[in-house]
Amino acid sequence: MKVASRAIVPTPFEIAILLTLFVLLLATLFTNSSVTENLSFWGQGFWSLLTFMTQMCLILLGGFVVATSRPVGRCLQSLAKIPQSALQVYLCTFGVSAVACWINWGLGLVVGAFFAKEVARQNPQAHFPLLVATSYMGFIFWHGGLSGSIPLTVGTAGNFSEKWLGDLIHFDQTVFSFFNLSLVACLLVSLSLLIIVLSRRVNRQGSVVAFQGDEEIAQEDGGIDESSIFSRPSFFVIVALMIFFLVLQISQGDFGFSLNQINFLLIVFGLILHGSLQAYMEAVQRGCRRLAPILVQYPLYAGIMGIMVQSGLAINISDAFVAVSSEATFPVYMFLSAGLVNLFVPSGGGQWAVQAPVVIEGAQQLGVPFWKVILAVSWGDAWTNLAQPFWALPLLSIVGLGIRDILPYCLQALLLSGIVISGFFLLA
Repeated sequence: MKVASRAIVPTPFEIAILLTLFVLLLATLFTNSSVTENLSFWGQGFWSLLTFMTQMCLILLGGFVVATSRPVGRCLQSLAKIPQSALQVYLCTFGVSAVACWINWGLGLVVGAFFAKEVARQNPQAHFPLLVATSYMGFIFWHGGLSGSIPLTVGTAGNFSEKWLGDLIHFDQTVFSFFNLSLVACLLVSLSLLIIVLSRRVNRQGSVVAFQGDEEIAQEDGGIDESSIFSRPSFFVIVALMIFFLVLQISQGDFGFSLNQINFLLIVFGLILHGSLQAYMEAVQRGCRRLAPILVQYPLYAGIMGIMVQSGLAINISDAFVAVSSEATFPVYMFLSAGLVNLFVPSGGGQWAVQAPVVIEGAQQLGVPFWKVILAVSWGDAWTNLAQPFWALPLLSIVGLGIRDILPYCLQALLLSGIVISGFFLLA
């Protein structure tokens, strides 16, 4: 029975292919574009996100390199000794992942994965699939945090949506607003209560997952074998140049947590934490293996986005929500529409490019503050990641599980968080 039930669940790559066919069908049925036109849109969009894909891969790679350094590895191992029961293990893993994802989504995914492995190794009574699921639940906080693509975009001078917004929307109105921080706190409590309920349902004897050791976390050794006599001087030179450039940017007021600046920070921290070029490059090589699924699937999702944008399907979806909205319900509907669009376009920046014109115009017509709809779309994008396996791929590749193992728990988190977030936007 177990094999049969697992066999009917598609893999993430198969899901991307099925979504491609589904969107082609929807665009043909519900827009004025023909099949051949939609196929052309798909092909044109296939390579449209190469720059953004590179930025996203570098964020993930940078997070991996930082998380696999000795200092961070020691911190994770020390933290893993704190929880003593299975329930404490689940809650601690969720908390660590949520905080790390709020700081940086790439770092959070990797830190959460390694922390889940470490606490499972030290607490074999924990149910490993649920443990990994709690780690992935923390990913819902990323778009309300420091690395959120949409808040970063609308706060960056010269961004494409500035012409509609009329001005920049800074972090004090979005990420650091009382509304957003209160929502983060409410979700932390709500999902923690769900984890308590789930922990009572699972087998407390632990899972059958076998651990292979800490091959990813840097190990203590007797020293570092540098590849050449230039390695050490080169290391100090590049670190010094990068730090000097950071200080220069900050002093000139040019540092604003853009995607490129976050990647720059991750490279600097990765070099410093690993302590040598050789150790850093070894971590990079290990991390690159985790990027393969993203590199293969991202063009498919870029093609899907091409169909949705150029055929007008995404606009039709957003328009349908706008048509039934009032001033009070508009943010809720934008949250739900963003969640729906995210299933087909799992990219926060790409999704904002699709929805921004309709969302901003609707907010102007109904008198809804821009910051509110920006946060609504941001949280909607993060919300349905719990059901979209695309961003779970790096985490799953680290822990050695499949999407089938964690999906039942994530779907329950999806339902609860959707109710909480919708209620927050409706009542605020």
